[in-house]
Amino acid sequence: MNRTLAFILWVLTCCTLTIHAQNLVEVGADRTEEYLPLLKGKRVGLVINHTSLVGEEQVALLDTLLNLNINVTKVFAPEHGFRGNADAGEQIKDGKDIKTGVPILSLYGSTKKPSPQQLRDIDVLVFDIQDVGARFYTYISTMFYVMEACAEQGKEVIVLDRPNPNDYVDGPMLKPAFRSFVGMLPIPVLHGCTVGELAKMINGEGWINKTKDVCRLTVIPCIGWEHEQPYSLPVKPSPNLPNDQSIRLYASLCPFEATKVSVGRGTTSPFQVIGAPNPKYGTYTFTPVALPGFDKNPLHKNVVCYGHDLRHVNDVEGLDLRYVLEFYKKSGEKNAFFDRPRFFDLLMGTDAVRKAIVDGQDEEEIRESWQPDLETYKKMRSKYLLYK
Repeated sequence: MNRTLAFILWVLTCCTLTIHAQNLVEVGADRTEEYLPLLKGKRVGLVINHTSLVGEEQVALLDTLLNLNINVTKVFAPEHGFRGNADAGEQIKDGKDIKTGVPILSLYGSTKKPSPQQLRDIDVLVFDIQDVGARFYTYISTMFYVMEACAEQGKEVIVLDRPNPNDYVDGPMLKPAFRSFVGMLPIPVLHGCTVGELAKMINGEGWINKTKDVCRLTVIPCIGWEHEQPYSLPVKPSPNLPNDQSIRLYASLCPFEATKVSVGRGTTSPFQVIGAPNPKYGTYTFTPVALPGFDKNPLHKNVVCYGHDLRHVNDVEGLDLRYVLEFYKKSGEKNAFFDRPRFFDLLMGTDAVRKAIVDGQDEEEIRESWQPDLETYKKMRSKYLLYK
């Protein structure tokens, strides 16, 4: 057998094993026998979006519960909306699901935390949204506010867990002065938890500090998944994370959002290409445009950008600063490279990374600075792991 044929057979074997392992994963939403008894006879609210799917046929959780005669009184929608097609940062409006008539209330507009009035006709709130493992991905901020509101009002919360497709522990810890909706919890950029594990951590570490009571929490775990096991999402979790590669690069490229460098919004390869309108950044070119289903008003719209094509890069693991450092050096702009320095700090959870870059530190020095905090975090995290 020649080497080329042997290589092809090896790749096919790996792909087959990955698909087989994927099919064996049973997410929390699939385990209806575990959570339906907790919902029978109760008024149920849902915190869901387009990723909230059940079973091999991928039926929407809302439809599944209504078909099983569960009394769903309302749906709460996070960033990107109930259908998952709103742009990043676009405010979500209240509405009604056309198919079922169930009211949909926005948690990404003027209201980010359910009010006592909104929870009045609810006994239990079910959270089922696919996360991607990064602190600044706002679905977990929504979960925190939901848990806090329910703790204050004495409501139950059920988290239907899903695997973490970007399962690393890496990056700086959030410092209190940099807490925001893109960083609600004192965890690293890549937290290495599922939403269920994070929910347990929120309770266990006492991060809900406006009430003496913790949230009345039940987590329905996944079956067939363990930490560090690859997991490919059945649907894109938000408009600009269309595939596994974009999710893998997301944490490393998201800091560019605070600069004048495009991360490929307005292309079919967001978070897989990077560039700016100057040939000094690279030979690969792309032109962002208004693109339905991805971004309607991207940075550098209709302007040619020069940079890198990262669609086939396979050596990025965890939080990789090499591209931010490269573009910073090529810019020659010093502090001006950070178009929105405060936003960069909020994404990092600290101003130490930006200051280190300006001071000329290399990636090894910067990474070394957050290691002591990471070791402390890992010890704390171990108390809440559901999947070894």
